[in-house]
Amino acid sequence: MDHSRAPVLDALQEYRKRDHLSFTPPGHKQGRGVDPRVLDVLGEDVFRSDVLMMNGLDDRTMSGGVLSDAERLMADAVDADQAFFSTCGSSLSVKTCIITVARPGEKLLVSRNAHKSVVAGLIISGVDPVWVHPRWDAEWEWAYLPGPEAVAEGFARAPGARGMLLITPTDYGTCAAISDVADVCHEHGVPLIVDEAWGAHLPFHPGLPSWAMDAGADLCVTSVHKMGAGLEQGSVYHLRGDRVDPGVLSMRADLLDTTSPSSLVYAGLDGWRRQMVEHGHGLLDRALGLTAVARERLGGVLRVVGRDDVVGPRKADDHDPLKVVMDVSALGFSGYSASEWLRSRHHVDVGLADHRRIAAQITVADDEGTVDRLVTAVADLVAHAAELPRSRPVDIPAPGELELEQAVLPRAAFFADAEHVPAAEAVGRICAETISPYPPGVPAALPGEVITRPVVDYLRSGRAAGMFLPDPTDGDLDTIRVVARGAV
Repeated sequence: MDHSRAPVLDALQEYRKRDHLSFTPPGHKQGRGVDPRVLDVLGEDVFRSDVLMMNGLDDRTMSGGVLSDAERLMADAVDADQAFFSTCGSSLSVKTCIITVARPGEKLLVSRNAHKSVVAGLIISGVDPVWVHPRWDAEWEWAYLPGPEAVAEGFARAPGARGMLLITPTDYGTCAAISDVADVCHEHGVPLIVDEAWGAHLPFHPGLPSWAMDAGADLCVTSVHKMGAGLEQGSVYHLRGDRVDPGVLSMRADLLDTTSPSSLVYAGLDGWRRQMVEHGHGLLDRALGLTAVARERLGGVLRVVGRDDVVGPRKADDHDPLKVVMDVSALGFSGYSASEWLRSRHHVDVGLADHRRIAAQITVADDEGTVDRLVTAVADLVAHAAELPRSRPVDIPAPGELELEQAVLPRAAFFADAEHVPAAEAVGRICAETISPYPPGVPAALPGEVITRPVVDYLRSGRAAGMFLPDPTDGDLDTIRVVARGAV
């Protein structure tokens, strides 16, 4: 295929050349009705590019094939049979995959380190999750993705499960053995869904971990805005093989997708695909080289998590080096404090911060200047370590103590009659809300699970130490929403 083309961008350019006059949404009419104070911040081109797809970039019946051509080019670029653009982020894309593979009440194997968006998909769909628990690392105080043995055991518990949902890479850059898990799923005649939100860049360089479509996955979700160069909310889900009906996938997607998709987001996806096909290998070569330099320099002032720390038996199966995870625990302060200090003192923002780590991602957008600024800021952080507040202890549960009992379906608990009780009195009760430290947004407790003392202690101590909990109705976690007695 001719990857020099970018159908959405080409159509947008042609729309401008023809001087179309719109009497349709959006009501700002290519920016003519926008407050000048808004234009001063966002710029006129943002609004000039905000054009309807139907009867805008394409005609009334979409006969020009603008979007479908762009999706075919994307599929060809990453060795998928079909690709589907989404302007609602991978949070929506993964829900589409869930309701395509399993129906309400049917079982689906799900990695328990799933993002909160997956849990939302289970609540919306009424699918019955069969949790496949990750491998816990007590030394690093985090979880690795489940291996094929755990997936096989999940199918033994639920032989009628309709498929498996695997999350890889994690927000820490650790990766699963996709191919081996896919083999287990296919032996049972069901598809593997991979939530690869952090892996949109993986198809474009052999020095990176395996891309899900090349490793046997049937459905794969990517967030191009995360490690790629797309706009926020730009997501693509990919299909390969015949285990998932593409017609059903499209129908299920239509149930959730917006009817007013952003041409800006589509254009970002389209242009990124062209860039990566034409220049991706070289751009990622440079990014990997910059990362190696950053890791070496940062390693001179604090501990940087490397491949040898996380890949091995009972650990991760691969590692994305572009996720630079730094352990600050030996310096006496938390990742929460480190993140806030870097932002306030150096205007350097890191993505992930937990009780003992921060993480910075290197992408094709970085250069020697941005890496030098990161290293300089982190070195200054270390130099001022004594000035930061001392980290408060977080009661990390022992391996296995985060594996809560699923007493009722997430959907049933979420919509059940509920009440708020003091956190200490929630122990033994069925949770009626999602409670996710964010980032990375993996729930410590979710609807339908029986709350335990170790989890309450972990969340309460974590909140006191600076953990951000955006989900629970009581963000301070003085109380927890639980299912009313006798309600389920």
